[in-house]
Amino acid sequence: MAKNDELVFLPLGGVGEIGMNLALYGYGPPSNRQWIMVDCGVTFAGPDLPGVDLVLPDLRFLKSQKKNLKGIIITHAHEDHYGALNDLWPGLNVPVYASGFTAGMLEAKRDYEGSRAEIPITPFKQGDRINVGPFEIEAIGVNHSIPEPMSLVIRTPLGNVVHTGDWKIDHNPSLGPMTDEARFRAVGDEGVLALLCDSTNAMRDGVSPSEEAVSEGLRKIIEAAEGRVAITTFSSNVGRIRSIAQAAEAAGREVLLLGSSLKRVTAVAEDIGIMQGLRPFIAEDEYGFIPRDKVVVILTGSQGEPRAALAKLSRDEMRNVALTSGDTVVFSSRAIPGNEKAIQDIKNGLVEQGVHIVTDAEALVHVSGHPRRNELLKMYEWTRPEILVPVHGEAAHLVAQAELGLQAGIKTVPRVRNGDILRLAPGPAEVIDQAPFGRVYKDGRLLGDMEEMGIGDRKKLSYVGHVAVNVVLDSRFDFLGDPDVVPIGLPEYDFEGEAMEDTLYDAVLGAVESIPRSRRKDLGTVREAIRRAVRSTANEVWGKKPVVTVFLTKV
Repeated sequence: MAKNDELVFLPLGGVGEIGMNLALYGYGPPSNRQWIMVDCGVTFAGPDLPGVDLVLPDLRFLKSQKKNLKGIIITHAHEDHYGALNDLWPGLNVPVYASGFTAGMLEAKRDYEGSRAEIPITPFKQGDRINVGPFEIEAIGVNHSIPEPMSLVIRTPLGNVVHTGDWKIDHNPSLGPMTDEARFRAVGDEGVLALLCDSTNAMRDGVSPSEEAVSEGLRKIIEAAEGRVAITTFSSNVGRIRSIAQAAEAAGREVLLLGSSLKRVTAVAEDIGIMQGLRPFIAEDEYGFIPRDKVVVILTGSQGEPRAALAKLSRDEMRNVALTSGDTVVFSSRAIPGNEKAIQDIKNGLVEQGVHIVTDAEALVHVSGHPRRNELLKMYEWTRPEILVPVHGEAAHLVAQAELGLQAGIKTVPRVRNGDILRLAPGPAEVIDQAPFGRVYKDGRLLGDMEEMGIGDRKKLSYVGHVAVNVVLDSRFDFLGDPDVVPIGLPEYDFEGEAMEDTLYDAVLGAVESIPRSRRKDLGTVREAIRRAVRSTANEVWGKKPVVTVFLTKV
């Protein structure tokens, strides 16, 4: 260890927001740190980003550090932890360490998206230890709502860091592993400099219910239902899919899977042997021949996604599958903030068809994959860290965990947000610098920032529409034929019943005629006069100023 070596933590996503998790750990002198990346996730675009498919972390900082990035470790295969890897890895080209299930999910995702990146994966699982640059990394098994999640112990000459990833304590999971208390306690005995811990449920008291209790809740609903039962859940929750399939079998029902992401995940789970002991799922074209009280459908669309299977069912748009009055739909999921309206629209469509809706407000049909406050206290007790850094959460979640950690007697709880470079050792833990961070947008096949992707203009167009004007002037600078005015996304008529196109046409004529012929030689002036006239006329009759494009030609 050189005398000016430091150990630092730098989040580029996921700290101050839910999703898009990306953490960097650096070791060495400030002028030449070596880095590892933990996770590389996405977040989803809301209605404020029209047309954007995904939001990814901005890796500007790493461009300058590329030769010093030694590897990427993925804790589990949820989109907010691994979803950006296919798009961002080609610029990094470093080894990636991940579990068998995560590797299978990456490959399935690559095939589905037609991505060009062939990412070589080094297998890394619970109990393994690897050396990456100056770091020794151990994977500890934890429980979460997906197969093969792990926490990481990151060992350095300046101390050990525990990076929990997503985790919870479940003594009766439908799918392992159990969270390895004995291993966390042993690491605590060895000494933990810093615990970087999941804050998602830090505002919720008590302990998360067990997945076993959810299975029981779903079993009761399936047994009591008179008609078909359709259960929507997160496609990555293989344990929940197993629970539903087992409950359906116990009730003497066949199971149909609907939704491409669900089928992809299940195929990967089957490949690694964690779907054993279940009867084969039925095909879509068998559905119509099975009595209503003998079928359970597991399907995508729990977040109100308009193209997912559940949305199509709510609009009665599927060829081989439909629901009828008296059937039941169970939301075995929680609403991700921002999706509530889309989910409610789907529920209304189902209610109109006479379908019964069951959510976790009525029965225990979902449990989160993240630790509540009593589980967080257990992790503090096992690992006994000198420093607690709350991560994975919005400000309210981070502050709630910070307060809990201080109450539990952890002495140092620094305030960290995306872009902060936190020195963990040597000396007191403190933010010593800022790194550039931000968002890039995946839009179709392209990646770029807000401006490069034209998202600002697109937002403007979605509010005020567009008017294209084409004017041709002759050699004497008079109109050669009538101007063309094409409004798109504007009201058809003004308040007097005049066609908007005619009103704007008159504005174009007036604008050109008001300029003396001798001054029309300056085409730039004429073009700007037309643009302003169209905008101000639209504003007068409509109250909004559209985006206006003017094509002006002199022949």
